Amino acid sequence: MSQILHQSIHQRLQDSDPGVRRVAVIDLPYTDEEDDVAPLLTAALGDSSALVRLEAAKALEGHEDMDVLTALVPLLKDSDPDVRAAVAYTLAELKEPASAGPILPYLLDADPCVKAAALHAVRALRVEEAFEPAMQALSDAAPAVRREAVGVLGYLKRTQAIAALTQVAAHDTDPDVRRVAVGALGYASESITVSVYPALSRALIDSAWQVREEAATTLAKTRSALGVPDLIRAMDDDYWQVRVKAARSLGKLKATAAVQVLGEATTHAISNLRKEAVIALGELGDTRGIAPLERALKDSDPDVRKLAKLALTSIQMNGNPGGAS
Repeated sequence: MSQILHQSIHQRLQDSDPGVRRVAVIDLPYTDEEDDVAPLLTAALGDSSALVRLEAAKALEGHEDMDVLTALVPLLKDSDPDVRAAVAYTLAELKEPASAGPILPYLLDADPCVKAAALHAVRALRVEEAFEPAMQALSDAAPAVRREAVGVLGYLKRTQAIAALTQVAAHDTDPDVRRVAVGALGYASESITVSVYPALSRALIDSAWQVREEAATTLAKTRSALGVPDLIRAMDDDYWQVRVKAARSLGKLKATAAVQVLGEATTHAISNLRKEAVIALGELGDTRGIAPLERALKDSDPDVRKLAKLALTSIQMNGNPGGAS
C-alpha cells in the first residue's frame, strides 16, 4: 500500500488494479502533478472498469471544451447504467446551449435508457431543437423517457406543449410522470390557465398523493384564482403533505375565502401544517385571521408561536376587513 501511495498519478492511472485507478481518478482534480487534468480524465472514460469510468464522468463536471464533450457523449450508451446516469448528470450541468449539438442525435435513440439520459442531459440547456424529440417521447413506452421528456418541455416553456402536458398530467399511467407533468405546467400564465386548470383540478384528486401535492403547488404558480375552491377542498386531504402545499398556495394567492380552513389548520397535530397555516393567514392580511393567530401564540412549537406573532403584526399593520374572494 505504501508503495502505491508513492506512485505518481500517471503510474496509478495505469495500475493493473482497477481500485487503484479509481482512487487515482478521484484524486486527479486535486493533484499538483498536472495543470490540466481534463485530458487524463477524458482518457479514463475509456477504462475497462465501469467504476473508473463512473468516477471520470463525475469528475468532468464543469469541463465544457469540445474534446471532453466528444469523449463523454458516447458513454450515454455505456453498458453500465450507473455510468450512463453519471454522464447524463455531468452533461446536464453544461451551461452553454451550443454544447447540446453532440447530444441531440441520442434523443432519438432506440434504447430507452439512452434516450432518457440524453433528454436529461439537454433539459437545462433549453435548446429549441429538443422540442420535437421531447414531444415525440411523451408517447414512449418507457416511463423514464416520458418523465425526462416532460422535464425538457417544462424547461422550454412553449405554449405549444401545454395541451400535451395537460393530457400527460391527467392520463399517464405512471404517477411520477403525472407528477412531473403537473409541475411542468407551472409556467402557464393567467392568460392561458383556463386550458390548464381542468388538468390541475383533476390532479388534486389523483390517486397518488405526490401528484396531489404537486398540483397544490402548481396552482399557485399559475397565479390564477380559478383553483382556490380546489385548494380549499385540498385542506381536507388525507395526507398532511398535500395540506401543507395547499395552505402555502392559498396564502400566495391571497385567497381570503380560505380564512376559516386555514384557521382550523392552526390546530392540526402536524406542526409543519400549523406553520404554513399561520404564514398563510399573515399573507392574506384578513382581520378574521386574528383570532386563530392569537391562539397560535400559545402553540407548543416555538416556531409556530414566532410565526404567529409575525403574522399578527402584518395583519395589524396592513390588514383588511374580512371578506370573501
